[in-house]
Amino acid sequence: MANKVKLKTLVEKMNLKNLTPDVDLSEKEVEIPDINRPALQLTGFFEHFDSERVQIIGYVEYTFLEKMTDEVKKKKIYETLLSYKIPCLIFCRNLPPEAMLLEMAEKANIPVFQTEKKTSEFTAEIIRWLNVELAPCISIHGVLVDVYGVGVLILGESGIGKSEAALELIKRGHRLVSDDVVEIRRVSDETLVGTAPDITRHFIELRGIGIVDVKALFGVLSVRETQNIDLVITLEEWNKNKEYDRLGLEEEYTEFLGNKVVCHHLPIRPGRNLAIIVETAAVNHRQKQMGYNAAQELYKRVQQNLIKK
Repeated sequence: MANKVKLKTLVEKMNLKNLTPDVDLSEKEVEIPDINRPALQLTGFFEHFDSERVQIIGYVEYTFLEKMTDEVKKKKIYETLLSYKIPCLIFCRNLPPEAMLLEMAEKANIPVFQTEKKTSEFTAEIIRWLNVELAPCISIHGVLVDVYGVGVLILGESGIGKSEAALELIKRGHRLVSDDVVEIRRVSDETLVGTAPDITRHFIELRGIGIVDVKALFGVLSVRETQNIDLVITLEEWNKNKEYDRLGLEEEYTEFLGNKVVCHHLPIRPGRNLAIIVETAAVNHRQKQMGYNAAQELYKRVQQNLIKK
């Protein structure tokens, strides 16, 4: 289920100037990750009006309003527009809304904001930000690390060694995103973004030692706020009766929120260096993304050798 964004947070992130300070923003929220430029609505056409979206007034809409009389604007446009209880109105390019609109908006309890940015630039920025914030989100038990720019999500049963592997990776120069709980957001059909809950950000739990502050111990270069999830590694106890993939000719996938991610199952035995294996898996995944598959290359060599014989 999609999240909701507090209007206050939107104002802070987009650096908006509040032109209606008497309107209380504390309970106001945005639920739709799209915007609307009410061009047709300013002509009086309100059918199919996306009133639940953030409304943006650009230079074209503003100059169109300037050509209308106050009576037409008040009775036919502003009263109808504000009756829909839109989330807010945002004027771009520092265009100043007239006093009549601000007065009517305050009475209707609808905030009006102003930004200095150009309309197209601001529209792209707010849509991108809202798409991330309002994306479908789930929380899972795991560890997310950035290994050579590849987002590796480490899964496995509690106590199997996920946090210890992450700590070793941090010592080797890689970056922690989240330990124990990872919040996954589906920001597009291709992209999953992982973050840490605010309360556990930058902390790792090590059994027998306790809570470790990674940012304080290893510095700001050892952590990052968000990371795309490119690869999943599931740690599991070694089972001698199970057949493990030794070639990697075919990819396995796991699914989060409808998006598929490449997944490797890693059997755990004493003496296996998990950090080096995770590093190698990340580099190998990156190499495959660039068009080279070592398993396929080996297969070609074997086939060529058989043909020669």
